[in-house]
Amino acid sequence: NGGEMVAATIQNCDSSVPVQLVWASKGKITRAEPISLLYEQGRIHHWGTFAELEDQMCDYEPLLANQQSPDRMDAMVWGLTYLFGDAPGIVHGFDY
Repeated sequence: NGGEMVAATIQNCDSSVPVQLVWASKGKITRAEPISLLYEQGRIHHWGTFAELEDQMCDYEPLLANQQSPDRMDAMVWGLTYLFGDAPGIVHGFDY
């Protein structure tokens, strides 16, 4: 929520920063499945420490009611989906 406001704020701070607005057409779990597969294959590794993100990734139970939305994990999924494209193993149309 607030994508256009966030984009405007970023552009006001630094107009050279590229911003791409996204809209969800699938649920968080469905969006995360291809990225989860890349993790299972050992094709994604974190460089550095991201304690809050890693806690969300380990603790999230999709079927547990009244659980806080995994905002950091979802943002990571959006970013990795952009980098890897829609299909696991493809980075901007190039096999790697």
